[in-house]
Amino acid sequence: MGHKIHRPHLKTAQDARAVRTREALRNALLRLLELKSFEQITIRDICEVADVGYTTFFRHHQTKESLLDEIAAEQIGELVGMSLKVADASDTRHASIAVCQYVDDHRKLWSTLLTGGAASALREEFIRLSLDVAATRAQPGAWPPADIATILVVSSTLELLSWWLRQRKPMSIEEVAAIHEHIIITPIAPSMKQAQDSARPVTRRTKARS
Repeated sequence: MGHKIHRPHLKTAQDARAVRTREALRNALLRLLELKSFEQITIRDICEVADVGYTTFFRHHQTKESLLDEIAAEQIGELVGMSLKVADASDTRHASIAVCQYVDDHRKLWSTLLTGGAASALREEFIRLSLDVAATRAQPGAWPPADIATILVVSSTLELLSWWLRQRKPMSIEEVAAIHEHIIITPIAPSMKQAQDSARPVTRRTKARS
């Protein structure tokens, strides 16, 4: 009987190619969303922009919706992280502007995610991820409790951004950032910072006796 020859380098090359293909498909959809709505985009459009064969698309995704879901998962994590950094930041003004600038830079994508047909499912995923993060921030004695503070920051940020994206004549980034900072962050940030400080390891210093 012959022995099979294992070629790990071949599998590695195939894995790397698959990663590049998935990245090309994600980038293609993001580029197309800057030009037209998700409903107008076809799989053939995505493949053409990505320079990927039509049949190759289906090795990675069953539908264009599943590709959007993959992008959404990445974006959700990014926005949740940015929202929490605002609450923890010393300069909340500039941190709020950074969140709004990020969404504005990807406005077509976020409009699709927050105001399209998948908006309710996206909100559920936001809250689920917020709960996961909140569980790591819970500290006894904090008021409001850090876990609910985390959920309020993320969910309120989401609602504000959704409202902003639905406006026919949207406010400027600076105006929305001011609402975000003063109404969402300022009332809650002290509790979250307290939880962060409590979670940090305490370094004990021994004073030298004279």
